[in-house]
Amino acid sequence: MKAGQSQERPRRPYHMAARAEAAEATARATVAAARALFGERAYDQVSLPVIAERAGVTVQTVLRRFGSKDELFATAARKRSDEIRADREAARAGDVSHLVAHYERWGDEQLHLVAQEARTPAIRTITDAGRRYHHEWVARAYAPRLHGLSTTSRRRRLAQLTAITDLAVWRLLRRELGLDQDQTEAAIRELVDACLS
Repeated sequence: MKAGQSQERPRRPYHMAARAEAAEATARATVAAARALFGERAYDQVSLPVIAERAGVTVQTVLRRFGSKDELFATAARKRSDEIRADREAARAGDVSHLVAHYERWGDEQLHLVAQEARTPAIRTITDAGRRYHHEWVARAYAPRLHGLSTTSRRRRLAQLTAITDLAVWRLLRRELGLDQDQTEAAIRELVDACLS
């Protein structure tokens, strides 16, 4: 080694791994704080300082990792959407009991977002994706029962089934008309059966 040169020691792998793990833990805490706050408050009422405080980090840390409030919301929403879809897919096709239980778990949170979609483009992106997913789920779930129908009849039945099994019907039966979970399940099942008979 020449005079004046300093000898740099390579960073030890476990230090780098520990830093990466700490950064991931910070990101998880930030996303969890954002998910909770966006679920509790209107989008406009959730600020990066409030999220940072809830997560126990600085605003600069949040910005460095996510770039903006919209991107943090999108990240949190994608993670929640993945959980919601996994829950929906866990049931056998067309299982009304599971569908109603699914809405019992996630429905109020989804309705909280739907109520804000007209004024918040970031939310509208998520709710539109949820509607597309529901439509696709209905098409897959009831495809065997619609086999053999004409194109026009099949399209009409799919539209009916999509409406009957939509979150809005669960909200109407449970939150506005006051049916309990079992009665809501029975009502939706009777509508589905009538549509398919």
